[in-house]
Amino acid sequence: MENSNKVLLGSLAVVMMGAFAVSSAMAYQGDYSKQCPAYSPERHITMTEAMDNNNYEAWRELMADRGRVTQVINADNFARFAEARRLAHSGDLEGADEIRKELGLKTRNGEKVGAGYGEKQGRGRMNLR
Repeated sequence: MENSNKVLLGSLAVVMMGAFAVSSAMAYQGDYSKQCPAYSPERHITMTEAMDNNNYEAWRELMADRGRVTQVINADNFARFAEARRLAHSGDLEGADEIRKELGLKTRNGEKVGAGYGEKQGRGRMNLR
């Protein structure tokens, strides 16, 4: 019984350390401190490989039309999206936010910009021409 408790505690510790280590590894709606609801260690590894290799097709397959990001990110702008991730992981959250703004995605402070958030739909920023 004592050995099984040690194994259980050891396994729990490994899982908790792993969750802590990767908790900021993938952004969820622009917040690099959150994981998306579909997170799993295996999916995380595959997603990281897709982003690191600028592999839009692999990323698109993993995303399976989940979320607004799949409506915004395409083969033409995926490299910028992946760059935002690299910047965030190197600690340049402001740089990552600038790219996310440029792409029309939420920033880590929840700022919403671009079409789909009211702009170009008669709502959002005022046209002062």
